[in-house]
Amino acid sequence: MSELPPLGLYLHFPWCVRKCPYCDFNSFALHGELAEGPYVEALIEDLSQQTAALQERSIDSIFLGGGTPSLFSPAALSDLLREVGRRCPVALDAEVTLEANPGTVERGRFADYRAAGLNRVSLGAQSFDDRQLERLGRVHRSADTTRAAEELHAAGIGNFNLDLMYGLPQQSLDEALSDLGCAVALRPAHLSHYQLTLEPGTVFAGQPPAGMPDTDQAGDMQAACQALLLGAGYRQYEVSAYARDGACSRHNLNYWQFGDYLGVGAGAHGKCSYRGADGALMIRRTTRPREPRRYLAEIGQRQAVTEQHVPTSDLPFEFLLNALRLVSGFEPALFEQRTGLPVTILTSRLEQAGRDGLLEYGLPEQGQGQGHWRATPRGMNFLNDLLERFLGDLSDNRKLAVGQF
Repeated sequence: MSELPPLGLYLHFPWCVRKCPYCDFNSFALHGELAEGPYVEALIEDLSQQTAALQERSIDSIFLGGGTPSLFSPAALSDLLREVGRRCPVALDAEVTLEANPGTVERGRFADYRAAGLNRVSLGAQSFDDRQLERLGRVHRSADTTRAAEELHAAGIGNFNLDLMYGLPQQSLDEALSDLGCAVALRPAHLSHYQLTLEPGTVFAGQPPAGMPDTDQAGDMQAACQALLLGAGYRQYEVSAYARDGACSRHNLNYWQFGDYLGVGAGAHGKCSYRGADGALMIRRTTRPREPRRYLAEIGQRQAVTEQHVPTSDLPFEFLLNALRLVSGFEPALFEQRTGLPVTILTSRLEQAGRDGLLEYGLPEQGQGQGHWRATPRGMNFLNDLLERFLGDLSDNRKLAVGQF
């Protein structure tokens, strides 16, 4: 019987100074005073309801996301993290990440966040062109990001990420490269570099900005920027994630490798594995009320939390939806450990995708251990098409496949 997956903790903070027109995350413009104290208390109560899901595991990573968690004071986050440690065993080397907007962090504050227990920061830079920041509805300017990065280094938090977009309205290839050059110059350990997309339900989806680059232009930007990143020492390890050696995001890797995580906060999602009465691996997903006022009013009530068992037939696609985003792909053994299913149910479709040039099976670089199924460069460019091949029933002998591990 395989071990349960590693466990992370996601803490969601739903407020922003204002809602960006491209954002489809669960976030709300802040009107009036921030409910800092009541919301932290609600997070603690929420977590207290989920301690049974630990099943003797420790928390390996904590991610404070949003929204804009940096609207909350270091003192409030210190109290929160202290209460997390009282309720859950937290690994001594746990990665604790704070998402921060450069425009909502006061000068010198990162030292206080570090003292509160945070050891990694993700800065939402998005661009270093003030005209683009204005178009994107950001509340900060490029100088704010530069200042925040300087403060991070001064506070001893060298392990930080910069979020950066390309394919922006009216953006040229040279401007995209200039943006990336500014980001690299700030010496982040990690870069998230992704194309602006018009997500359903956002302001930009209803009112697309003028001058969006076409597919060919965006592809040229991606290729040129990837070459710049590689030359600067950033290795791509996921579709839009690049890191220096040893600086891959542990929390996000846990997602992409189909690990478990507790979801705490307004609209937060969680995924936890457990053993059924017969020892078979089962997976449950949880969600919280999205709207902050409803969350604050209802989190003490059990009915506020929605729980859903993931059908066994959905597990292969859910696993691949995450794992094939990784440049290294996945080992067959990891699929079996995280889903409780034999990898043989994937074999025919994996091999067909290989014949079509979308997947490849590569041996490990050191010649030890299992090989990995991973997307080829062509497969990465057509990842949605690749994933569609794994929708639907993957096995005619479902009864045989379930509960073997």
